Amino acid sequence: MEGSVISMGGQISGQPAQNPSADLIKDSTTKTFMADVIEASRQVPVIVDFWAPWCGPCKQLTPAIEKAVREAGGKVRLVKVNIDENQALAGQMRIQSIPAVFAFVGGQPVDGFMGALPDSEIKAFIDRVAGQAGPDKQIEELLAMCQKAFDAGEFAQAAQGYAQVAQADRENTQAIAGLAKCQIELEDLQGAEATLSMTPPDKADDQYIVSARAALELAATPADHAEITRLTAAIEADENNHQARLDLTVELNAAGRREEAVDHLITIIRRQRDWNDEAARKQLLKFFEAWGPTDEMTVAGRRKLSAILFS
Repeated sequence: MEGSVISMGGQISGQPAQNPSADLIKDSTTKTFMADVIEASRQVPVIVDFWAPWCGPCKQLTPAIEKAVREAGGKVRLVKVNIDENQALAGQMRIQSIPAVFAFVGGQPVDGFMGALPDSEIKAFIDRVAGQAGPDKQIEELLAMCQKAFDAGEFAQAAQGYAQVAQADRENTQAIAGLAKCQIELEDLQGAEATLSMTPPDKADDQYIVSARAALELAATPADHAEITRLTAAIEADENNHQARLDLTVELNAAGRREEAVDHLITIIRRQRDWNDEAARKQLLKFFEAWGPTDEMTVAGRRKLSAILFS
């Protein structure tokens, strides 16, 4: 990671990114401790609660710390270790009394306490640990903000955020592709090409980069409104003129009339699916690639395509 990252709303600082699919609270063992705590803490801070069934203070602390972790909304995770069942691990961690709580960030213990604490002190501890989550987590949040701005048509603002991430992490393909797509929307095709040239060679086939290159290729052909009129007339004269319909979709997409482009391709597929080696389906998939998997028109188009292919 190089340099610092500044969000669209202020300064970014800190460390690891959260894996939303992981459990917020889980039990661990000597065998799984490395994955559950050490490796996981490289993504988001992990709090470890060493306890035992016979420990009275543990029965008071564990529910309180579980509640506080849930209220933290994913900023930290909790891993519980029963020392009776994992004595070797307790020995390695030099646990001499319980409850014992340790916080791990970036694979290293950074804070902790012994014994039960009042709820206010538990919350303060978790807030302190959560505050140590840094660049990766912050970058993840900034990328989400950039995507939101892009979807809202605020391309210049999104471009600023993507550029900041790309500067901090020169191998972040999501940021590189995002910046290129913003430049495409802002009609700076040369800038988009230059941005994509920053892609590390071993990531040329990354899904984000492939999508941005497809978008650039489509944008490089500006809409020809006279051609749209000509092709539309050709289709009106012969509804089975698939080549005219296919050519029209490229022009319609360039003109921002994406839904019409999708419908024309769906029409070809419905009437003659294998025409010209499935050219209509391939063109539709190329559009989806350029628009991105979460784009509303991609989602709607895939639904229409599936309805035909699996009917």
